[in-house]
Amino acid sequence: MVAVIFWHRFFRKVCKFLIKKLHKKMNPIRIYINLHQIKIGFMREECEKCVIRDLNSLHSVTSEELKTIAKKKSTIHIQKGEVIFSEGTSLRGVYCLRNGKCKLTKLAPNGKEQIVRFIRRGDLVGHRSVISNSVAHLTATALEEMDVCFIPKQEIIELFKNNSEFSLEITKSLADDLDEANSSIANMAQKNVRERLAESLLFFERIFGVDNEGYISVTLTREEIANAIGTATESTIRLLSEFKKEEYISLSGKKIKIENKIKLQHLTEGY
Repeated sequence: MVAVIFWHRFFRKVCKFLIKKLHKKMNPIRIYINLHQIKIGFMREECEKCVIRDLNSLHSVTSEELKTIAKKKSTIHIQKGEVIFSEGTSLRGVYCLRNGKCKLTKLAPNGKEQIVRFIRRGDLVGHRSVISNSVAHLTATALEEMDVCFIPKQEIIELFKNNSEFSLEITKSLADDLDEANSSIANMAQKNVRERLAESLLFFERIFGVDNEGYISVTLTREEIANAIGTATESTIRLLSEFKKEEYISLSGKKIKIENKIKLQHLTEGY
């Protein structure tokens, strides 16, 4: 709906500009129709040529299937901190991140938020609940301003039924998610907080990369880092200060730069 409103307003402005410039040389209605057709054609072509789908299970979708998706999908702009969907809600489709980052969280019985996973550009979100026809098990929240493509549930179900390669890719993705969850559980049980923090910092740099100054390209609050490694915020603040003093990292506000990757790696291994 947001995308529709945006395009509607945009093309109204374009039409007014062209009408003013062309006066009576062209029929204003014809101008709008032509522009609308161009816009629809662009959106369809966008899906077929989109490089984002190469990063997820949608790379196995055929050209004809992409044309169908292009007609039904919508693009949504999401603000930092905005909830994409909440735990316990029924999802009407799947979200594909065109850019930006978000976190998936689980609410513990004590009311504390536990970060389960981080999602980045190219990832699909919500596919597990859509395919299993169950409510969302996690809450997805934007960590920064971002754009997502929303693909209706029915389109995903049809792909899953009729495209065996897509079904296999989705199954592999779910298996990878399960492996990641198992590793996370093992780390929580076997590693101390200091080791978990070191491993998380290396993980953040690996999946999010760094900016021009070498800082990890995701800004997380100390509370979010604490929720990711399963400890108190105060402990996270203290450990980050220790890491800085030991010259493992440097800090600039909420930004973190890894200065000694080898020592951090040794720390994760219990050295």
